[in-house]
Amino acid sequence: MGATVREDEVASEDDLFEQSEVAADYMEGLLDILDLDGDIDELVVGDRPQVEIVGEDLGGLVGPKGQTLEALQELCRLAVYRKTGDHSRLMLDIGGYRAGRRKKLAELAEQTAKKVIETGEVVKLDPMSAFERKCVHDVINATDGVQSESEGAEPRRRVVVKAE
Repeated sequence: MGATVREDEVASEDDLFEQSEVAADYMEGLLDILDLDGDIDELVVGDRPQVEIVGEDLGGLVGPKGQTLEALQELCRLAVYRKTGDHSRLMLDIGGYRAGRRKKLAELAEQTAKKVIETGEVVKLDPMSAFERKCVHDVINATDGVQSESEGAEPRRRVVVKAE
């Protein structure tokens, strides 16, 4: 049983890899139950454990707007907590959904920043998941002349982009 990591501590790479292994085992069991085939990779990227699953016919595990993927990610995090006692920031990706979504959100953020710079008007984007909001904030924060913040409460939390 691993020790709980306090906010001011950083989990070791071994601890993070263990988290990705636990989540991968959980997802492997789920794929077996659902009789789905997929290749599962356990990774540590930066300070975050990740599990990536690729294969045919996995769209049902992503669901509309990635909602099923988000739920599965939370179940994986719970499996990690149950096994290790550690809260995890594990990221789950299925069929490259998050990578593709990240690219689309970067394009949206760039277009929004351009519009805000040109017009000076505040733009409120549609509600997004925490992952999606972070993708947008990252692009806006790297763009001169604009700033972003999140407003609202889950599940209706959204990014607001303003001129600086």
